[in-house]
Amino acid sequence: MSSQTPVARRAPELPVPEPRKGLRGHPWLTLFSVAIGVMMVALDGTIVAIANPAIKDELDASLADVQWITNGYMLALAISLITAGKLGDRFGHRQTFLIGIVGFAAASAAIGFSDQVMLVIVFRVFQGLFGALLMPAALGLLRATFPAEKLNMALGIWGMVIGASTAGGPIVGGLLVEHVNWQSVFFINVPVGVLALVLGLVILKDHRADNAPRSFDIPGIALLSGAMFCLIWPLINATDWGWGSMKTWGFLIGAVVLFVVFGVLETKVREPLIPLRMFRSVPLTAGTVLMVLMAFAFMGGLFFVTFYLQNVHGMSPVDSGLHLLPLTGMMIVGSPLAGALITKFGPRIPLVGGMVVTAVAMYGMSGLNASTTTGPMSVWFALLGLGLAPVMVGATEVIVGNAPLELSGVAGGLQQAAMQVGGSLGTAVLGAVMASRVDRDLAGNWQKAGLPPLPPEKQSLVADAVSAGIAPVPKGTPKPFAEKILAVAHDTFVSGMGLAFSVACGVAVLAAVVALFTKRGANAEAGAGVGHI
Repeated sequence: MSSQTPVARRAPELPVPEPRKGLRGHPWLTLFSVAIGVMMVALDGTIVAIANPAIKDELDASLADVQWITNGYMLALAISLITAGKLGDRFGHRQTFLIGIVGFAAASAAIGFSDQVMLVIVFRVFQGLFGALLMPAALGLLRATFPAEKLNMALGIWGMVIGASTAGGPIVGGLLVEHVNWQSVFFINVPVGVLALVLGLVILKDHRADNAPRSFDIPGIALLSGAMFCLIWPLINATDWGWGSMKTWGFLIGAVVLFVVFGVLETKVREPLIPLRMFRSVPLTAGTVLMVLMAFAFMGGLFFVTFYLQNVHGMSPVDSGLHLLPLTGMMIVGSPLAGALITKFGPRIPLVGGMVVTAVAMYGMSGLNASTTTGPMSVWFALLGLGLAPVMVGATEVIVGNAPLELSGVAGGLQQAAMQVGGSLGTAVLGAVMASRVDRDLAGNWQKAGLPPLPPEKQSLVADAVSAGIAPVPKGTPKPFAEKILAVAHDTFVSGMGLAFSVACGVAVLAAVVALFTKRGANAEAGAGVGHI
């Protein structure tokens, strides 16, 4: 039967829905309710970076402490996502979503009241743990509430909310830190959390499949959490440790070993954390790989854009956020449109097209330089947002839609974990690409500019500064020499950024090839279990 017919796409594992009474369980109100909670987490992902300098100054924190404010959150989130999705499958996504809301808001308030940086770090870890409960639960609720023919549109609006929140983070954060204090960046989550909780209690309806899991794979949880830690931790620290470090490779080898042991264990337990039969679905596997590659290219490349705007062009955090609005604006506009296209044509064509457009945008961004004006920047940023929109929506539908209903939480956690792994990998690998180009070119560019040779003990410090777009001009340097140092630093940084974007372009092309193996969610079409190929 054609996959385009509504009958073929209705999952027989779901009971016939009862007539709706009141607000509870209304699909579009459910979307609005979960969007408020997701907005809180997405906003927090970018708003906190603006507060870090103020936290460092007021709490007398070291640079390592400030890095842990971000790394602790990222680690907790990445390690917990799949397990959190399993909790939703077991106890209900409504319950886990509401617990996530309360916990995230409470942790945010606790950070605001903290007077020691160690407390900030501890409560940021709790934010990551509760945030992990929210994201898979939101996808599980949407999957269970929306009929198959409207799911893509719902995911498009869901992606639009994430894009708008991410875009608003630097702007809102900059205004709050500048005009109130850094604590307000966290306190803002409290009223948002209260609103999300009230809406959730009134609107959200629990959905559980008849064959939902009844037990927990505790050894599997421990092994997967350890494997994810051993994978993400060295990626976070690769720049400091070095890719040739035994510490880096020790963790990575440990991650491989733990993943292999986890895979063997999952074939032997009665109710595994991740049933490996899920990956018999070629579209689901392709969607997961696609999400990793997309996040690699997008987050890894975008990592340098903030340095480029703030350190090379001298913009404030608020101004740099405004300059990125063409990117996030196109994601906001493009996400619901992508949902409509995917509903009509299936995900394959929009996904392939989206990654091709992303590759073109990355290629264009590889040509940015210190004199590039706002106009050309905006064109490439907008094109990048236009390319990413169908990928964010389509890859999510492919992963969640090709998993059976009773594993929708695990599938949602898998989608989010793939983004975390891809983003961490992209930032680490492209950071190494940038560093290698700076190390190769800096001494030659320095000499060509007629600057005095750098002492060996300062070369590394100067290279580190230049890798972030900072011109290391000592105090009291005569203006002609200061201008030369500025030009050398910016030209060398731009050269490294261009190479990083070229690599990201190649990864986007590879992702376009992977997208050829995707198709509409098999369980949304036929509900016949995992393994549809």
